[in-house]
Amino acid sequence: MKAYILLEDGTIFEGVSCGADKTAFGEICFNTGMTGYQEILTDPSYAGQTVVMTYPLIGNYGISDEDVESDRIQVQGFIVKELCELESNWKSAKNLSDYLKEHNIPCVSGVDTRMLTKKIRNMGAMNCVITTQEITEELKEQLRQYKFPSDVVKQVSGKDNTVIPNLIQNDNPSDKEKRIALIDLGVKNGIIKHLSTLGCEVHVFPYNIDAKTLLNSEFDAIMLSNGPGDPQDVKETIQTTKELIGKIPLYGICLGHQILAIALGANTYKLKFGHRGSNHPVIDLRTNKVYMTAQNHGYAVSKENLPENMQITHINVNDETVEGFCSEKLNINTVQFHPEAGPGPLDINCIFSEWIERLD
Repeated sequence: MKAYILLEDGTIFEGVSCGADKTAFGEICFNTGMTGYQEILTDPSYAGQTVVMTYPLIGNYGISDEDVESDRIQVQGFIVKELCELESNWKSAKNLSDYLKEHNIPCVSGVDTRMLTKKIRNMGAMNCVITTQEITEELKEQLRQYKFPSDVVKQVSGKDNTVIPNLIQNDNPSDKEKRIALIDLGVKNGIIKHLSTLGCEVHVFPYNIDAKTLLNSEFDAIMLSNGPGDPQDVKETIQTTKELIGKIPLYGICLGHQILAIALGANTYKLKFGHRGSNHPVIDLRTNKVYMTAQNHGYAVSKENLPENMQITHINVNDETVEGFCSEKLNINTVQFHPEAGPGPLDINCIFSEWIERLD
């Protein structure tokens, strides 16, 4: 079956449908990772987006029940150069095409993804529609009217409070278990798993949790997770964060990093085409060491009006955007990248250990 991709600027790409037979709107973006497509598909930070994979062969190791970052596929659509139907992996439970159909997600293969990626880089982020139907004037008008949902964080955040116990049985009574409150803005399973393997009891709260509840629960620290969309839209979390500053150690990852910056008085802005992939070089300004990082975000923190008491700790080597900041006085530490590396290199997952050790 033929499938079509219609971009906001009127460009049409034709390929083969290898997912669900449906029409789906979303913001198109590209990911430069060579592997990790299952983690990408299930990462809540991709909610509302159609993802183009720049690596030409996708699906060759199938789908594993272990390698998911949430309970469902989060992307609106998936675009690849070549989709492999015959996977080879002892952990594989099904192939990628069946997995996408099972979750009702459209996918287009046989597309010149190099040309499509270059167009996104040149034109910037834009909306698109994937369909197996003919491109009509009505569909073009629907795309012109489409807007990225402003409540996307609400859609992916958990609705209930949950507790994940620590995975380390420590016999030393002097090593006190750390209780971490995690504000779920679209958190990945890998972040929670990493914290629990470091001996933390993780309490996960929805995005609109109030500051009073958190402060009355005697946590050692509060972490704001990754998530999708424009940080300026998450007003409830911004207000909660303002009320927490200076009263408890605060950590932020990706969207959480941006929300902490806004709560402190800084601005954020939309990048032309975002940072998405597992090969983004970041330099730690305190040690002058460069790390390869996994990233997935379309917005960045402006360094122009970051408060004077905030120290920029990490910078993106490619475009010099802010990748992390801290405040010793306020006990705040943030990073823009994903230190749990799911998927991605393990260079920088020591960030979690450093943050937990600071609590001692």
